[in-house]
Amino acid sequence: MAKKLVIKVTAGADAPERCSQAFTVAAVAVASGVDVSVWLTGESAWFALPGRAAEFELPHAAPLPDLIDSILATGRLTLCTQCAARRDITEKDVIEGVRIAGAQVFVQEALGDKTQALVY
Repeated sequence: MAKKLVIKVTAGADAPERCSQAFTVAAVAVASGVDVSVWLTGESAWFALPGRAAEFELPHAAPLPDLIDSILATGRLTLCTQCAARRDITEKDVIEGVRIAGAQVFVQEALGDKTQALVY
């Protein structure tokens, strides 16, 4: 089993099941003791903002704010630099614990030893 899991979330409210699956897998991995790094790209970038996850609804799915809180408790949540810029999101706008970083950092994380990368 990978000791580190890097998950890139490209979906948001535009593809709610795919989005929810990504955050659910990340939260389960964190709860299982895996080192987890979640990357918010595309439409999922909006979930880096306070209150936006609370607007997300999907029947029979765990509440997105709860999943994000569990990920932030011991994992990392990163907003893509370009995705943030396209949406005029800055570091002062994001929820506490979210960092903004670019493709170089993603590639470095995804190619680390004993790392599994998933894209949703």
